[in-house]
Amino acid sequence: MVKKRAARKRQNAVRIIGGEWRGMRLDFPASTPVKPTPDRVRETLFNWLANDLSGARCLDLFAGTGALGFEALSRGAEEAWFVERDPALLASLDKHAKRLNAKAKIVGEEVTNFLAAPKEDCFDIVFLDPPYEMSLMTLVDLLPVWFGRSALIYVERPSTEGMSSVSRLGKVWRESRAGQVSYGLISV
Repeated sequence: MVKKRAARKRQNAVRIIGGEWRGMRLDFPASTPVKPTPDRVRETLFNWLANDLSGARCLDLFAGTGALGFEALSRGAEEAWFVERDPALLASLDKHAKRLNAKAKIVGEEVTNFLAAPKEDCFDIVFLDPPYEMSLMTLVDLLPVWFGRSALIYVERPSTEGMSSVSRLGKVWRESRAGQVSYGLISV
């Protein structure tokens, strides 16, 4: 009897799950505290966004692996900005943007500092997945000048917190849970 070997999951890589770059792996440094958005959660999110990505401008805050922004670009978004402060993750984001020839702007800055100094750019989709221990109150106050009239904001939080901390940004349009993660889309 031949035993099947269990598929080994790469611990420091995520894959793009749809669009032009489907199946491409995004490696990231194992030494960083990044927590990539699981494939299942990204698949649900991008099913929700399916008809809203063509030509969209996206802002990926606390970009980490860049999985959300690169997934959006793979599915037709016009442009994505990646805001991250960790130098190792910035190098990884830059490497992936060049490899994919993506229309990506990599910003090496603390998110609150970046948001406090608006650059007169508006975004259609904002990905907000900060460290779980971080309070979102300051971010919620700084975000509105960064998105247009009909923007969508994706938020990922611990399931114990849910969407309550960001509900004043707009209407919670979609919401779900996966394990210890609560995530949703807010329509402004």
